[in-house]
Amino acid sequence: MELTLLKYCIVLPLVFMAGFIDAVAGGGGIISLPAYLMAGVPAHLAAGTNKTVNGCGTLVATLKYFRSGKVMLRPAICAAVGALVGSSIGTELAALISDQALETIMLVALPCVAIFLTLKKDFGRDIPDGERPVFSVRREIITSLLIGLVFGCYDGLIGPGTGTFMILGFTAFLSLDLITAGGCAKASNLASNVASAVVWILHGSVLWKLALPAICFNVLGGYLGARYAIRGGSKKIRNMMFVVLGLLFIKMAYELLF
Repeated sequence: MELTLLKYCIVLPLVFMAGFIDAVAGGGGIISLPAYLMAGVPAHLAAGTNKTVNGCGTLVATLKYFRSGKVMLRPAICAAVGALVGSSIGTELAALISDQALETIMLVALPCVAIFLTLKKDFGRDIPDGERPVFSVRREIITSLLIGLVFGCYDGLIGPGTGTFMILGFTAFLSLDLITAGGCAKASNLASNVASAVVWILHGSVLWKLALPAICFNVLGGYLGARYAIRGGSKKIRNMMFVVLGLLFIKMAYELLF
């Protein structure tokens, strides 16, 4: 595939923005994946390149959360294990689907993400430490594994919105605050991204000439986004989730009208 300056100008700023938003509230794929498609990259190459690039940005964001003490190791590790398995399964399924079918699935899945988050108005409610439920180790492990498995499979098959879903999973089922849920989501999403990226690389579905500069932009966005989230607290994470929704609706409305 021939790459022009225009294609780089479309993709690079958007993958930076995607890295920033993904580090704060998840959902960066809502921006980055359409960026590759807008640049004329075929669906499978777009999906593989997107996963490879996003995996690097997610790694940097995860390290930033970890160094700031915003990752609970047990649920994060268990979810990461589940995500490795789920993402591998989802990616293998995606690799067997035609470009047209994959694009159709993406267009159907993206508004579903938005509708779910819109209806779930009480997501991410902060709970004081004294009022937060105490879960058994067994329940915490099983719940975390399921969060990673289910959303890891979704990540491998579809992608956009996975980080947001994982944050919601940790807040809804383990009562974590948004910042800690974001840190755990980054760690588990990193595992799913790595597993998915490896499968796409083995299938030869990564456009390396575009991926390498995009990694630099996405990593910078991920670092700055994680820093913004940790310093800004849960309120900024919640607000950024609605920014993701707004961008999603604009994208879908544009595609419907034009």
